[in-house]
Amino acid sequence: MYTLGTAIVGGTYNEGQILPGDSDLIDQFGVSRTVLREALKTLSAKGLVEARARVGTRVLPRARWNMFDSDVLLWHLDSGISFDFIASLAEIRMAVEPDAAALAAERRSVAQANELMGWLRGMETKGLTAEEFARNDVGFHQVVAAASGNPFMVSLSSVVEIALMASFTISSPVEDGVAFDKAVRLHRNIAEAIMAKDPEMARVAMRQAIQSGVDRATTTLGSTQG
Repeated sequence: MYTLGTAIVGGTYNEGQILPGDSDLIDQFGVSRTVLREALKTLSAKGLVEARARVGTRVLPRARWNMFDSDVLLWHLDSGISFDFIASLAEIRMAVEPDAAALAAERRSVAQANELMGWLRGMETKGLTAEEFARNDVGFHQVVAAASGNPFMVSLSSVVEIALMASFTISSPVEDGVAFDKAVRLHRNIAEAIMAKDPEMARVAMRQAIQSGVDRATTTLGSTQG
């Protein structure tokens, strides 16, 4: 499923195209017919394909894809990161996370505030690998979502996680001392606003942190593709 999903998302099979027959796909991916059928069923549930009798399995328009599905997001990440992908992730984050931070400032529990500060301390640790920093960053944002008290915002955590992974794949703050200090400072601003129960400051601080990460990633992406 992973390889076929990446091939569809990456454009090997275009929107509206009929996939090769079962026998060809079995030979191409080296799987059993049962495994292939289960994979196609899963891809159908995610909105990527549609099977029709006497027609075959067709790749659906991108507008039909479940872009909040963690697998679909990962396939986008693995098929190549583009400016459009980074921009789209940033837009949905900007639409949701600042308000999540504001709600977290109003609703957070003491335990959640303490957990948030724990992830921040993890981010502040010197000598982190890019993977370690990313793990702390993802944990930080997941607590903010949980503290918002809104289950829909929690459900969007996979989008945030992929957005951060995409950003760190391109450029991690740990690779530059100035970028590291800035990333930590911006997240500290979020944490302190939530601790202080200041929703407007939390909203502004979250917006600044998102924009900083996007700017860093797009700048690096532009220099590598230019």
